[in-house]
Amino acid sequence: MNPSRSEWPAERSGATLLLVACALMWSSAGLLSRLLEASSPAQTSFWRSFFCALTMLIILLVEHRGAVLRAVTAMGWVGWLSGLLWAVIFTNFMIAMMLTSVANTLLMIGISPLMAAVLARIVLGERIAPPTWFVIAIAAAGLWWMVREALSTEGPEGLLIAATVPVATAINLVAIRRSGTRVNLGPAVMLGSSISCLVLLPFVGSSALGHPARDLLILALLGAFQLAIPCWLMVRAARRLRPHEVSLIALLEVVLGPIWVWLGAGEVTPITTIQGGAVIVAALIINEVLSARDRTLSERAIAVKPGNARADDRSSERNK
Repeated sequence: MNPSRSEWPAERSGATLLLVACALMWSSAGLLSRLLEASSPAQTSFWRSFFCALTMLIILLVEHRGAVLRAVTAMGWVGWLSGLLWAVIFTNFMIAMMLTSVANTLLMIGISPLMAAVLARIVLGERIAPPTWFVIAIAAAGLWWMVREALSTEGPEGLLIAATVPVATAINLVAIRRSGTRVNLGPAVMLGSSISCLVLLPFVGSSALGHPARDLLILALLGAFQLAIPCWLMVRAARRLRPHEVSLIALLEVVLGPIWVWLGAGEVTPITTIQGGAVIVAALIINEVLSARDRTLSERAIAVKPGNARADDRSSERNK
């Protein structure tokens, strides 16, 4: 494989923009789901995973010039772990929304940045500056404000299942970050969606068949455009960003989703949703400003060191 292609994107800024594009695609789920005429949550999740696996197979056939099996085996055990984690994310998100409210599920997902930061500190030794913890808290507060009026105590089992999503997300992001560009974990998305299909099959059975052609087209869009492509791109972007940064930017999905539903389906967006979304966007901007400042300070420190070394050499020569 071409090294330059495997290492794309090469810069942090490119990875950030790529992840914003992923959030845009992820956020289309609400609108596309509302356009379905005859599909239960279990059927929607099954077909979404099916078309995701199919799309990923096509992507991998092109990317690896037909050597898909070789690409899967080249990932090693980390790839299979990532595939299982993707399956948990794909499957449990939909199951949680069937067993508890959407607001409860989204609030649980909102702790992903915190869990990713803690796990990255433990596993990767990445130091998290105090202002970053503050940014994570702001984003979580914004998400809580968005969904607070719809929160409920219904479906405690759904809450437990929803809690597995941020855990799986944090572990997956740390695994991707640790692998870097040495291991291409893109095929893990195909593994995860395939496992998700098998897990959901008993819930849908023969009812998975017989969908209207219009619904199948929307489900194909959900699997390809809303799931496969952004998840594949996220794997590449996550190699250049810290796990908590990926989780923070991914929260844009929650912010943008209601906007597309308002524009495409005419649903009125509550003022609390707008206010909470603004808080999350503010948190993301603050995080980028702080990250840019840290990079500038690091670059200055690196630039000063060679000069200091030369000055020390000249001083030692004079002393001789």
